[in-house]
Amino acid sequence: MNNTQNTAIVTGGCSGLGHATTKALIAANWHVIMLDMNAEAAQERIAEHGADSCSFLQVDVTSDAAVEEALSTAFAEHSNIRLCVNCAGVAPAKRILNRDGDAMPLGDFAKTININLIGTFNVSRVAASYFAKNEALGEAAERGLIINTASVAGYEGQIGQTAYAASKGGIIGLCLPMARDLAPLGIRVNTIAPGVMGTPMLLAMPENVQHALTANVQFPKRLGLPEEFAKLVLHMYDNKYLNGETVRLDGALRMPPK
Repeated sequence: MNNTQNTAIVTGGCSGLGHATTKALIAANWHVIMLDMNAEAAQERIAEHGADSCSFLQVDVTSDAAVEEALSTAFAEHSNIRLCVNCAGVAPAKRILNRDGDAMPLGDFAKTININLIGTFNVSRVAASYFAKNEALGEAAERGLIINTASVAGYEGQIGQTAYAASKGGIIGLCLPMARDLAPLGIRVNTIAPGVMGTPMLLAMPENVQHALTANVQFPKRLGLPEEFAKLVLHMYDNKYLNGETVRLDGALRMPPK
């Protein structure tokens, strides 16, 4: 495919892994539509990259009506949307029982599942409905690619990560059946499961905390770079035989219980 005229949707595209993905796609001559809740950050990104390179739609990914309206607008205003990268998410930490023996409020668990898992599926299902109408391109007759963001916590959740690990494990479980559902339409689905990544929030933590987080990373022994996540997004787009796969991006990290 000719990237010069392509457009991508990136949820959570104004910060963290989403912003790194936005920057990498822009550098590869894509236009990026950032779906995010943070309008102030979005304006900063547009000022940084230019209105010709990126645009913004304020969207709550858990709302079916909001996502349907946003993607209707996106596909009406931009041609050749071929990629959807779901980076929007939250990462709370709370034990099932606190020190007093009180149970975690069910709403806390539900909120994480709603944003991370249901939000990912919500955007994916609507994006797929529009991708299915794209012209089939290339030898593979491809119409689009969906990339979802899981986490190593989806495999090895730590203490206090019941909600987060469940949401990310759900995204891992979603990958293959979604790819199988959409394969007849020429739409691929992949997932990236990052380890400890050097996002601005994590880099703001004390140095000793950062060292503790990287203690179980095998090699290279450091935080992952958001740019490395973005490079994998670009590779997944270019590698047409990569489908239905969850790729760990973690320096051979295996998370201990705590």
